[in-house]
Amino acid sequence: MPRSLEPTNARERVLDGAEKLFAERGYRAVTLRDIASSIGVHHTTLYHHVPEGKEHLFMEVIERNFHHHRQGLSSAISQAAPNLQAVLYAVSDWLLSQPPMDLVRLVYSDMPALDPAHARQLTELAYSSMLSPIEGALRSAYERGEIGHHDFAHVAGAILGLIESVYAIPEQNSEKRQAIAREVLDILAAGLRTYESTPS
Repeated sequence: MPRSLEPTNARERVLDGAEKLFAERGYRAVTLRDIASSIGVHHTTLYHHVPEGKEHLFMEVIERNFHHHRQGLSSAISQAAPNLQAVLYAVSDWLLSQPPMDLVRLVYSDMPALDPAHARQLTELAYSSMLSPIEGALRSAYERGEIGHHDFAHVAGAILGLIESVYAIPEQNSEKRQAIAREVLDILAAGLRTYESTPS
């Protein structure tokens, strides 16, 4: 029998349930009824807590997730030793300790289904929360003389993509995923040290 939502934790329960389903299925494949069912409440109860609709709920879930990543990445980078390998490992360890974001699906499937203003908002938030901390760490490595000049925003995107791709490797435990990610990042770091892009 569907339960009611206690006011003290109602919003968090809704957000947690929605986040799990959006992560598993993507924005298009999830309905508010699905979310209500997943948290054990009647759909009319959920509509009371989400009067703005599914898109606003999705925005709130993704914004919460991006803010969480910004704090985690910034903390991991600031606590790492000031060298490229330590920073890249810290970034990788943080990302792999969290549920995957599936940024490719977010960009190519979820965001096109949103109001264009919301899609732009998420694009800006993705940059400031996930790309910018890594880009800043790469610039610091450049300023320390560890690597040559590169398009650091593109390199940061490549790092995120590489780490996210590790989730797709089947039947690997967290230690194996970490080892694979570090090996790939070592290869990338070696390239950054020996190759300098030509400014266009």
